[in-house]
Amino acid sequence: MADRPIADCLVVGAGPAGLTAGLYLRRFLRRVVIVDAGNSRARWIPESNNYPGFPNGINGEALLARLREQLLQAEGSVMAGTVDSIRSTSEGFEAEVGGSRITSRTVVLATGVCNLEPAIEGIDAVRRDGLLRQCPICDAYEFAGRRMVVIGNDHHSVREATFLRHYTDDITVLGTTSETALSSEQRRELEQRGIASHDAHVVKVTECNDRGIALRLSDATVQRFDVLYSAMGSQPQSQLARELGARLDEQGNVQADPHCETNVSGVYAIGDIVSALDQLAVAAGHAAIAATAIHNRLRGA
Repeated sequence: MADRPIADCLVVGAGPAGLTAGLYLRRFLRRVVIVDAGNSRARWIPESNNYPGFPNGINGEALLARLREQLLQAEGSVMAGTVDSIRSTSEGFEAEVGGSRITSRTVVLATGVCNLEPAIEGIDAVRRDGLLRQCPICDAYEFAGRRMVVIGNDHHSVREATFLRHYTDDITVLGTTSETALSSEQRRELEQRGIASHDAHVVKVTECNDRGIALRLSDATVQRFDVLYSAMGSQPQSQLARELGARLDEQGNVQADPHCETNVSGVYAIGDIVSALDQLAVAAGHAAIAATAIHNRLRGA
């Protein structure tokens, strides 16, 4: 890959946020370079039914394919690769990508987050069957009234179970290790809300089929559920933002202003990497706001 002329914008990441930003920028007739490492967590969405415009739902791979097709219609494209570093220059920014350089006037970070999954034997089968879920806001509606289990080892699992309690009377919180058991205060909080919990932790998935998910616990008992929610949290992919000097919150999410610009002039952050609600619709909104702000910035408005 040869070094390129200076771009108006470098977009890092081609998930829903990055692709939407690229689409807007191309439609503003801007020279945009989108670099993607191929790790968008949208690829793992079995089906989203709350994204506007898809009444029958859409899975993550199909959504990404549609966005790439729409980008192509605007004469945009995605470059496969990993942005190893970005530094400020007199012209704007310079990025290292696989030994080559990309220079740009502005940068959009759409690097997303990485879900942390329970380290349980057999969890791959649950994911394969679309029963490993990460986002109750996205899909709890589809499992309303069903048997739910929340897997986690800290306050996050309590918070997630409390949110899901709105959708079902049959919900249980289980941990994955004995060392990180819930406190007695957390157990009381769950009990007061009608949520079950156990001293025993999950050892393995013994069955996953149309009958549901069977989990073997450390006390040798087996419990069955219809869906498994992971409350292990996520890891923001914010290393580039940190290196550029962007301000992060305590969880490592990037903080941005109403125009999605960070405290580093010319550096924007959109999608799940931002300290905001992690939703496809929010990512699209961030992208539209940031791309429009960049266009106006470059035309001197």
